[in-house]
Amino acid sequence: MKATAVQRRLLQAQQFPTGIPRLWCPMLTHFQAAREPDAGRIRAHLHALSPRVHGVLVPGSTGEGWEMNDADILALLNIVLDAAQKSGVRVLVGVLKTSVEEMLACIDAMKVILEHPAVAGLTVCPPKGKELSQTAILDGLASVLKLGWPTALYQLPQVTQNEMIAETVLALAGEFFNFMLFKDTSGEDRVAKSGLDFGGVFLVRGAEQGGYAPWPRTAGGPYDGFLLSTANVFSRELDEMLRLLDEGNVAAAQAMSAKLVEVVSLAFAIVSDFPVGNAFANANKMLDHCMAHGEEALLIDPPMLYSGTRLPKSFIECGLRLLRQHSLLPKIGYYSGCENEVVRFIQ
Repeated sequence: MKATAVQRRLLQAQQFPTGIPRLWCPMLTHFQAAREPDAGRIRAHLHALSPRVHGVLVPGSTGEGWEMNDADILALLNIVLDAAQKSGVRVLVGVLKTSVEEMLACIDAMKVILEHPAVAGLTVCPPKGKELSQTAILDGLASVLKLGWPTALYQLPQVTQNEMIAETVLALAGEFFNFMLFKDTSGEDRVAKSGLDFGGVFLVRGAEQGGYAPWPRTAGGPYDGFLLSTANVFSRELDEMLRLLDEGNVAAAQAMSAKLVEVVSLAFAIVSDFPVGNAFANANKMLDHCMAHGEEALLIDPPMLYSGTRLPKSFIECGLRLLRQHSLLPKIGYYSGCENEVVRFIQ
C-alpha cells in the first residue's frame, strides 16, 4: 500500500494543484426543454457556486445523471467544462451506469472530453445487483480502474442495491493509485468508520441524514470533506460551517448544521410524493429556483426536470415560505436581472 499511496498523493497533487476541495457539489442540470440543457442557466449557477464550491460532479444523481444517455452527458459537459475552467472549478465526470459494460462504453465515448483541463477524473458506482458478491463488485470496479483514469468510487446503495464493504475499498486502494476519492451516500458510513488506512484516498460524505458538523476530521469525524446535493443551495452556509470548525468554534458550527438539517428535511418532505424525477434533484431544484430569483421566484416558470415535466408552482410557494422562515431567502436572487451579464462573464 505504501508505494501506491505515494503515487496516489502525486496524482492528487497533479489533479488538484491547490488541494482537493473539501466542499463538492453534484451539480443540478437545468433544462429548457425535455433533455435539452439550459446553457445560460447552468453557467450562471456554476458562477454562483464557484466562490465556495471548487469541485463538482457532473452529472450526479442530483443532476439526473442516471436518466441520461452518453449523448446527453456529452452535451452537458460541453456546456460545463469551459465555464468550470474559467471559474477555477474542478469537475468529476459522472459515469452513472448500472453495468460494467455500460460504464466502459461510456468512458470510451468520452475519451476526448476526459482530457479537458477542467476534468479531475471520472466517477463510477458498483455495478447494480443486490445478489452481487464483494468479489464481483471488486472485479467490476477493477475493470474500470485498469483503464488508468483518475477515478472516484461512489457508494450509492439506494440505486445499486449493494454496498462496498471496507475491505473491498481497501483492496482497490491498495492495487490502484488512480483510485483518488471515495464518496459515500449510504448514510451508514461503514467504510469511513472502519478505521482502516486507505492510503490517502480522499473520503467525502454525500448523505444528508445525520447532520453535517459531526463528520469532518476537524470535528473528530472520519471524512475529509463533503459532496452534497444541498451544496447547490447552501454553499455559503456549508462553507461557513467548515470555517467555524477550522477555528474550533464547534458550538456555532453545530448551530449552523442544525439549521440546515431542519430546512433540508422539510424540503425533502415537500417533494417526497412527486412521481417524476428523484428527491435529491427535485428538492434542490425547488430551493435553487428560490435562491436564483429571490422574491420574484413565483413570477418565473418552475424548474424543469429531464423528462420535460416542471415542478408544481406549489413547491415554489413552499420553498419560498421555508427559506423566509429560516432567514435564508435573498430579496434579489443570483439570477435576477443579471442573466445576460453573468453569461457574458463566464463565456
